Amino acid sequence: MAKRGRKIAKGISYRPGLSRGLPVGAYVKVADNSGIYLAQIIAVKGMKTRLRRLPAATVGDWVKITAKKAKPELKGKVWDAVVVRQRKPYRRMDGTWVQFEDNAVVIITPDGNVKATEIRGPVALEAAMRWPKIGNLASIVV
Repeated sequence: MAKRGRKIAKGISYRPGLSRGLPVGAYVKVADNSGIYLAQIIAVKGMKTRLRRLPAATVGDWVKITAKKAKPELKGKVWDAVVVRQRKPYRRMDGTWVQFEDNAVVIITPDGNVKATEIRGPVALEAAMRWPKIGNLASIVV
């Protein structure tokens, strides 16, 4: 019987060592000035899992969110976002472990551009490398 390898969705690269710390349903802060303050993850783009296992996101993943605490015209709508910080520790390829104080995302447009003009707080290096436009707006890259 042949071994079954890990299938990777189209366009999503395998990144070893990044612990997936944000399952579907997690509440996250929004780290930009788009007018949304608190959001809930409702899907992870390109993530396929086993039956009854919740899809989970890690730093640099493209997720779908719904605005929970926001300006009235933005509340309850569905947006695309990128995870820039996570509380669960993850290991980098050089052996260091990275962990942030909170979970945070940045709102993007469906074609991958950043919606806001400012990003508050640090951004993980993995997210900045994968999304250069987020890295350019970030004041601190850790």
